[in-house]
Amino acid sequence: MKKTWIIVVAVIVLLILSIMGRYNKMVSYDENTKTAWSQVENVYQRRLDLIPNLVSTVKGFAAQEKSIFVEVTQARADATKMDININDAEQFAQFQKSQGEVSSALSKLLAVVENYPDLKSNQNFLELQAQLEGSENRITVERKNFNETANVYNKYIRVFPNNIISSMFGFLRTNLFESVEGAETPPVVDFGTAPAATETPAVPAETPVEAPAAQ
Repeated sequence: MKKTWIIVVAVIVLLILSIMGRYNKMVSYDENTKTAWSQVENVYQRRLDLIPNLVSTVKGFAAQEKSIFVEVTQARADATKMDININDAEQFAQFQKSQGEVSSALSKLLAVVENYPDLKSNQNFLELQAQLEGSENRITVERKNFNETANVYNKYIRVFPNNIISSMFGFLRTNLFESVEGAETPPVVDFGTAPAATETPAVPAETPVEAPAAQ
């Protein structure tokens, strides 16, 4: 009887230790995901912070482009309001939509720049352009890192018996960034010199045919 109780207690202890180990791993993966998300928010916020100076600089050369300025400013304001729960699918989709609208508005603003050569060579604009390009690159990197980190967490809490433990302790699936056609296309920020026009090869002149001598 005593031996049976020892076995039962040992099994219970092992079960508790297993649950604790899995729980702690879930906490670790969850924290990694939240850290990755913080980086995503930081790089998106960095892009939003550049917009006022960018609009102000462009406006100094193209004040008549009022509709573009309004669109960019409104898109920024809408994106700034977002404070989301990454486990909420609706909020996450709205965040991605808002940031996509910022990208779209910036693309239109930068397209306008092509019509103003003096603006394209303005030092302040060139510096902002370089910073914006850097921000877009960081956004791509951090989105990818977040998806990879969240995938590890999501898979871990879904497999058996982890799914039972995650359900008991309230670990929820994290949403991922998805490709939305046209919504997350980063604005083109390169205003380098246009490639040289391709020359059309010259067509060799025909050699005149001499008329036969009269007999």
